[in-house]
Amino acid sequence: MDYAALLQAAERGQPPSLALAHGPDEQLLDDALGLVIRGLFADASELALGREVLEGGEVSVETVVRSAMTLPFMTRRRLVVVRRAQALAAKGGEALTAYARDPNPSTCLLLLAGEGLAVSRERRTEHWLLGALPAAAVVALPLRSGRGLIDWLKQRAAAEEIVVSDDAARLLVQWVGEDGARLLGEVRKAALAGGPDNRKVGEREVTAVVGEHRVSDAFELTRAVERKDLALALRTLDRLLATEAPLLLLTLLTRSVRQALTVRDLAAAGQSAMEIARAVRPTPPPVVEAIMSRVAGAGGAALPRQLARCWQAEWRCKSGGQASAELTALVADLCGTR
Repeated sequence: MDYAALLQAAERGQPPSLALAHGPDEQLLDDALGLVIRGLFADASELALGREVLEGGEVSVETVVRSAMTLPFMTRRRLVVVRRAQALAAKGGEALTAYARDPNPSTCLLLLAGEGLAVSRERRTEHWLLGALPAAAVVALPLRSGRGLIDWLKQRAAAEEIVVSDDAARLLVQWVGEDGARLLGEVRKAALAGGPDNRKVGEREVTAVVGEHRVSDAFELTRAVERKDLALALRTLDRLLATEAPLLLLTLLTRSVRQALTVRDLAAAGQSAMEIARAVRPTPPPVVEAIMSRVAGAGGAALPRQLARCWQAEWRCKSGGQASAELTALVADLCGTR
């Protein structure tokens, strides 16, 4: 099952008896859960009687299965939600496999994992849940970036009757990053910035909420790294860490390196600055020309290693590493001193 099919079934009030949704996008998980709840329960009293929420790191698989097998009381169906399902221990996994072969039709067992469970550069081995459940019950969250992320943000805001202009959505993605929950939160704040009854968000509202000074500081960090000015880069990083999420700063650094690598490769293929600018929008041609000059010849040789180093820092941060220390080490590496 794909994510769109899960949402459609939930809207009809017919969610599957068993589903595992996984991926690093809490907003998509919350949206799916919200639709399932609205489709199953007509009012708050039914919700109180029919929903049970479990925490994957605090319960056993046997407990999850027992809860899923419980019959509903005064509701048509029960909903058993397991948050952070990736934290479920593999011990007792056979019970879940056996349950998946014949799930209780009066229960919707919804497992929500806030990270990708398939093999990837962050995960060396497949999570045991993927082997325990049939493929039809597994829902991988869609990966959104670029134009797809901008379109999603506009559509998701429209569901809350907020109209976001294309330029405003692009600006938010550029400034805030790719985290769906943070993007949607900034949209709501931007709407309020236009007045209590305002439902339209343009560039003016986004600028008022996000703040140009915040963006200036963030790009001062990437510029300092590009110039290999370690002292300035570390001072800027310390200032930003006081107010910004470490993963957002890591995203900006990674994007800067990936963009430089893309420019290098396209320039080597003979494309002009104008052609490259269209491929790396919204970066204008003069900026592309500056990047081309910086990464020409030996200047671009280290970029693949730098990108791999960014991925390594991301994996360490998401695996429990101390984010500020990892970012400091990364900035030192990108400045070429480690």
